[in-house]
Amino acid sequence: MRYSLSSGPGHAILIACAMLGMASPGVACAEIFGAVASNGAIVLTNVPGKAGMAVIVAGDPPSERDAKRAQASSSGSGDAARFADVIDEASRTFRVQPELLRAVIDVESRYNPKAVSDKGAQGLMQVMPETARRFAGGDMLNPRDNVLTGARYLRFLLDLFKDDVELTVAAYNAGENAVIRAGYRVPSLRETRAYVPRVLERYRRMLAAG
Repeated sequence: MRYSLSSGPGHAILIACAMLGMASPGVACAEIFGAVASNGAIVLTNVPGKAGMAVIVAGDPPSERDAKRAQASSSGSGDAARFADVIDEASRTFRVQPELLRAVIDVESRYNPKAVSDKGAQGLMQVMPETARRFAGGDMLNPRDNVLTGARYLRFLLDLFKDDVELTVAAYNAGENAVIRAGYRVPSLRETRAYVPRVLERYRRMLAAG
């Protein structure tokens, strides 16, 4: 895509992202290349490789969150099959559906056994230290210890909320007391409101595929 502008270079650079962004809705501002034509017009394009063009606006850098996600994805296995044995063991031991365990693991850590959150949650199921102490302990960066502890906590929550999976998932994220204070409903916490449907969508999809 190419635009020719007769305005000064400074003005062209300021509106370049807006113009190219409108031409490509939903796409972050990519690298923009520019040159001054023989008639004095400024030529802008987002297509690399054009002769005589120089980069005048660099592409948007990845956000800090995107960078962390990329790092977590590259450092984890990203493969549910790698942890199938321990998931099956935890499912049998604590009577928690393997689909629910996999859904929680996928959303919590994307199968990165070494993941550690800013709040201190650890491992595949992002178990908080206090939760680990309540439900068996062990090394939360050890996949087996982590999944067994997370499954035991899920079993506790399922019993507490009478096998209501939605409330169980909400409590896994926000804590059981937050769900109780909310009148046995999903708490109106932004993170929890986003977390619950993400887990349930994966859980239901795996159930349907099973």
